[in-house]
Amino acid sequence: MQRWIIHVDMDAFYAAVEQRDNPELRGCPVIIGGIGTRGVVATASYEARKFGVRSAMSAIEAKRRCPQGIFLAPNHEKYSQVSHEILNIFTEFSPIVEPLSLDEAFLDVTGMEGLFASPVDIAIKIKERIKTELNLTASAGVAPNKFLAKLASDMKKPDGLMVIRPEQVAQILAGIPVTRLWGVGQATAQTLDKLGLKTIGQVAQADPEKLAKHCGQLGYIIHQLANGQDERPVISDWQPKSIGKENTFAEDIQDREELKAQLWTLVERVGWRLRRQGLSGRTITVKVRFASFRTITRSKTLVVAANLDETIYRIAEEMLANVTLSEGVRLLGVTVSGFVTAGGQMSLFDQGDEKSMAVAKAVDTLKERFGEGAVTRGGALIARQR
Repeated sequence: MQRWIIHVDMDAFYAAVEQRDNPELRGCPVIIGGIGTRGVVATASYEARKFGVRSAMSAIEAKRRCPQGIFLAPNHEKYSQVSHEILNIFTEFSPIVEPLSLDEAFLDVTGMEGLFASPVDIAIKIKERIKTELNLTASAGVAPNKFLAKLASDMKKPDGLMVIRPEQVAQILAGIPVTRLWGVGQATAQTLDKLGLKTIGQVAQADPEKLAKHCGQLGYIIHQLANGQDERPVISDWQPKSIGKENTFAEDIQDREELKAQLWTLVERVGWRLRRQGLSGRTITVKVRFASFRTITRSKTLVVAANLDETIYRIAEEMLANVTLSEGVRLLGVTVSGFVTAGGQMSLFDQGDEKSMAVAKAVDTLKERFGEGAVTRGGALIARQR
């Protein structure tokens, strides 16, 4: 089976979040960090990068190059929350996700063709979800291994998508500078330059023993990478703290019955994701954003952890019923958190009635085989038609 890895890298992440949340910053050269004379730039918007501002640059140099830049202190709490929302999206497409930082991660999507048309289709859908739900852009690389996927994601930034197929590896890598190889810093690049090796293609054709003689064990590694070989697995040790789904409506909703139908659609998505990952949660949260952008949340913590659609919907609908609809609803969301691991006692889990459990199992089987949209409950049909 052909191995496929996706590397997703958010575009100017910190700056993009600030521009999203502050309309007056959009289109402006925003620089995160670099506060004070001894500060260092954490990231810069693409408007600031046009002036040569980049991460790890000193504040003095950044201000010299871009005196009109807007310097902001990093808000790590906010960036971490957005990163968590991004990772939740990733887990809908693969159970094997390896975060590298707040703004990038690897996904192993090998063998996922039964759920999606292709690995490229998965990358497209991930980018669409991030744009639609979080109003941010990401660049993605799709390739047979981690090295190639990370290399690809940087080739068409911002908002890019690059695919490196096995038969294209040698051609694509040929003219890329050796500094793009993992492990090749300034000193190693100078050593390779003395050997007449300036491009990855030249390193690929070099004698690995000669490379090892001058670069030590790293010589063997960069020779393998230059030939597109990287067997490192995607290591998934990240576990979501919550699983949720929100929907921003094209038109504000004022009818309570239609809201209930929309709620069913959200619950179906959340319940399926919970069961796919073997999770049950004790806290259910409903989020309502009105036309005026006033936002409220209501939460309830259960004695028994739930992952069945009927249970989640019943609790969520009770909370929604107590919300006064003084104006139209712009956004509705449902989140389940407070996870209980599968190793706990069965009495801690929502076992439902036999009919509900049988229906959930049958529906999940169909979704796994034909895709998430293959089956829906009658209560959600109104929402699907909207």
